[in-house]
Amino acid sequence: MLLPTFRLPTLIHTRSGNAKWLYEISHTNPLWLHPRDAERLGVQTGALVKVHTEIGYFVNRVWVTEAIRPGVVACSHHLGRWRLAPEGGERWSTALADLQEVAPGQWRLRYRQGPGPFASSDPDAARVWWQETGVHQNLTFPVQPDPVSGMHCWHQKVRLEPAGPEDRYGDVFVDTTRAFEVYRRWLAKTRPAPGPEGLRRPLWLLRPVRPAPQAYRLA
Repeated sequence: MLLPTFRLPTLIHTRSGNAKWLYEISHTNPLWLHPRDAERLGVQTGALVKVHTEIGYFVNRVWVTEAIRPGVVACSHHLGRWRLAPEGGERWSTALADLQEVAPGQWRLRYRQGPGPFASSDPDAARVWWQETGVHQNLTFPVQPDPVSGMHCWHQKVRLEPAGPEDRYGDVFVDTTRAFEVYRRWLAKTRPAPGPEGLRRPLWLLRPVRPAPQAYRLA
C-alpha cells in the first residue's frame, strides 16, 4: 500500500495547533482505508492498526471509507503534537508522552494523556473537551528526498496489520540505525554540489518566499 500524506482544509501543518477553534474542529487524523482492504485485514471503523514503514511504525485508528482507492491508505498530517513535561508548552493540541530508548538506537513514543481542561488566562482553556491530538506519523518516514529537487518524497510503501494487545493508540516506533542506513542509500544516488552553473538548487524551483538569486549559488 502507499501512504500519501494529505492536508486538511482547517489546519496548516502543526503551526495551527495553537488556533484553539481550528483544533476543536480537527484534532484526529484516522487512517483512511477502503472497505475491501478493511475486510481483508478484518478491521472496522475505529479499530487500531499498526502501519509499518521502512524504519518503524505508528498505531492509529481506521476510518473505513470508499473515498479512497483500494490498495491505498491515507493519513493527514498537521496532527500528533506531543510534549514530555506535564506543564508548559502549547496545551491546545499536545498530548503528554513518554519517549524511551527500548534498545540501542530504537525509540518508542507512547502517549500518556491527551489534552483536556487546563488553567490559563484564556477562559476557553477550561472548556477543552477533546481527548486526542492525532498521531505523529512523520517520525516514521525515512529521509528520501527527490535527487533532483531535494524535496522530501512522502509517498511510500507501507504494511498494515491489526494492532496487537501491547499496542496503544498513538504509539510511534523508530529505528534510528535503520533510518541512517536509508539515508546513506539515498546519499549514494546523489551528486555532490554544486549543480549546473554553480547552483545549489535550480532557480526554477519556486518557494512561497523566494530567496534572493545569489542564495541559490555556492560561492
